Amino acid sequence: MSEAQATGDQNEKRIPALVLSGFLGSGKTTVVQHLLADAATRGIRIALISNELGELGIDRALMGQGGQSYIELEGGCVCCELSDDLLETLVELKRDVNPDRFVIETSGVALPYDTQLNFWREPACDFIGDDMAVVVVNADQLAEGRDLEGTFEDQVQSADLLILNKLDLVPEADWPAVEARLREIEPEAPLVRAVRGDVELDLLFPPDAGELDRRGETPATRPHSHEQFETSEWNPEPGMTSEAIEAHLASAGLLRAKGFARTGQGIRLVQVVGRRVEITEPDSAPPEELLGRIVLIRRSEGLHSHD
Repeated sequence: MSEAQATGDQNEKRIPALVLSGFLGSGKTTVVQHLLADAATRGIRIALISNELGELGIDRALMGQGGQSYIELEGGCVCCELSDDLLETLVELKRDVNPDRFVIETSGVALPYDTQLNFWREPACDFIGDDMAVVVVNADQLAEGRDLEGTFEDQVQSADLLILNKLDLVPEADWPAVEARLREIEPEAPLVRAVRGDVELDLLFPPDAGELDRRGETPATRPHSHEQFETSEWNPEPGMTSEAIEAHLASAGLLRAKGFARTGQGIRLVQVVGRRVEITEPDSAPPEELLGRIVLIRRSEGLHSHD
């Protein structure tokens, strides 16, 4: 492949997008700060669009590290009044920054699903890849039963992944009751616990194809995390049907997964995104060494660390 071809392929890459939502005071910004710090360490370019109402969405001191770019949209919500502005901003960042990842931090009253609908509009649909809605939930709010109807309920029910945050504000003996209350609102979405927004970040962005060969070991214990996660690799037999692969992954108790399989219908990109198992034809042929390798991320059984 020529250098010009490689550059063209890079320009045509699809960029994954994370929509990070949560009711006012849930701790979204802290999660964003973890994402930015991790991206700076790993040399990943993140383009962040923040829509927090009435406050600066992130600590500006973090910006400029790792090639990150930050745009703040004010005067409304990206899911409704600012939807055209969001689309224009995505296009602008794709053209000027060509990031590895988009992160959209919505306001505390925005609905993630309505925000995600913008990814299907032209021209964003030509360059947005995987998208995921993560909703951060304040455990203390649940424990007190505050504002659990309307917007809160709509946000939680549209989540691909729920982060039950601020558990340090709730006695540990009350955690099962808090989770049960959340499950009454949304019984199916994967749920992970967090203190100060500290979660396993590969749950938010699955390993990229070029990172697969660096995975496969159990991540080191992270401070302030009340749960641990393990990463493993599954090697589906060549020629498996998409239906068989989907059935295997759907019953595997996974939080996230991504990789490539040689199916009876050809090479397929395989993903688990929240409750969804997605098996699609890739935009371009992956490197040979990545075929037949699917990275799996699941909760470690019986492992809990406490501060």
